[in-house]
Amino acid sequence: MQKYLLGLDAGNTVIKAVIFDLEGRELAHAGEEGHSRMPCPGHVERDLDELWANARRVIRTCLDKAGIAAGDIAAIGCAGHGNGLYALDRDGAPLIGIQSIDTRATGLVEEWLAEGVGDRTYPIARQRPWPAQTPTLLAWLKRFRPDVFRHIGTVFYSKDFVVNRLTGQRVSEVSDMSGAGLLDLAARRYDRTLMEAYGLGDCMDLLPPLIESADIAGRVTEAVAAETGLAAGTPVIGGLFDVVASALGSGVSRTGSASIIAGTWSINQVIVDGPDLKGPVFMSSTFDRTRYMAMENSATSAANLEWLVREFFDGDHHAAVSPFDACCALAAAVEPAADDPLYHPYLYGAQQDGHARAGFYGVAGWHTRGHLIRALLEGVAFGHRQHVETIRKAGATFEEAVLSGGGSRSKLWPQIFADVLGVPVSVAASRETGALGAAIAAGTGVGLFDDFATGAEAMVRTERHYRPNVGLAAHYARRYALYTDIAEAMMPLWRRLAASEKMATGVAA
Repeated sequence: MQKYLLGLDAGNTVIKAVIFDLEGRELAHAGEEGHSRMPCPGHVERDLDELWANARRVIRTCLDKAGIAAGDIAAIGCAGHGNGLYALDRDGAPLIGIQSIDTRATGLVEEWLAEGVGDRTYPIARQRPWPAQTPTLLAWLKRFRPDVFRHIGTVFYSKDFVVNRLTGQRVSEVSDMSGAGLLDLAARRYDRTLMEAYGLGDCMDLLPPLIESADIAGRVTEAVAAETGLAAGTPVIGGLFDVVASALGSGVSRTGSASIIAGTWSINQVIVDGPDLKGPVFMSSTFDRTRYMAMENSATSAANLEWLVREFFDGDHHAAVSPFDACCALAAAVEPAADDPLYHPYLYGAQQDGHARAGFYGVAGWHTRGHLIRALLEGVAFGHRQHVETIRKAGATFEEAVLSGGGSRSKLWPQIFADVLGVPVSVAASRETGALGAAIAAGTGVGLFDDFATGAEAMVRTERHYRPNVGLAAHYARRYALYTDIAEAMMPLWRRLAASEKMATGVAA
């Protein structure tokens, strides 16, 4: 009997391979960090050949570490960051990879806002255009990079590219395509009227065949088996939008369950029975074959701490302690006070406003590094709270949440999330919830589990629980109000800064 599942997780920079047994125990893990390229301000791209080389390497390393026969792997599931744009040329060769933190299309989004494009797309896709959204980027390439656009043969996502390299199949699945605003969400299919609203009515042939997440996309080819050590013929499922995979891999599987992910992106999502809510949310995607995820997301989360560590703290710590743990220790030593600094986590823009920028406010001479780090941790949590309030206004309610992503590894940050959000927060035992969710979907796709919920019940364990500190509720309410007031006051200044940058660089809007 085949006893193992391989989960792959292709994020914005790192690709990971993890082998799990059917009870969710991790046999082996391997990861490889790629490199982003920033040829112009706001442009964030990656080398697709490097991505595939890294994928091959982590798969082989993981198999070697696990010490199991490749034929004992029942199926492979792949998760990957949503949106951005990954394209093959008409011959199937890698063409371009644009990441989901790219903001080159901010000017196009502003133009479309004035033209009411979102009023036409939202009723169909339950999503309005935003800078790193796939159709927005495709339209940007069509207008500003026709030299690239005319060679596009297939448009899909990071995990679809990995699935394509494993199997030779050009396919995508409903969670990623819906999360990018490319589907009639209720019908779960492509829609020409929607594409025409984006100015892409002539691009229907660039969208690959569409399958459900747990459907088998193809099987590992002989050539890939030789390169990776996998067994030829191993089933590979369509896979999952990584935020959906991470929710599933952290045990979120019932209607009304909430998943919060503190990763590169601030992800805030609740499982709902249907695509229609009382009010608008940033995006919706499919969850399983019948249900959906209501989401409020932005590139405003743990990437802020990664930046702070990389630029100011890396190497400035004891060898036995990671710089992230050292930073959180400094923040934990700070007693919350009314005059603490505030931080906006807008290193890569703020959801609909790609012009927004990060900043510390209210810094005084008596503030320490610990105060600044705590301000950053709180600022990220405030950004999540802003999104959570939008979800609640739309009618998707919840009483507790599961936190995953890099931010969940801290002992301090989950408590800050519980205090800021005002709900109990739990953290799953697995650190690789995206890969685990992909593995659960793979097991479902080959019949090892009846559905996602039974797979999650079998494979997910909870490690920690945090309850909100009621004594800090008023403190965080005041600070959150200041956080939002300052952001509103800064908006015109951010736009002036963007206009100045545009004049200086001559970069197309």
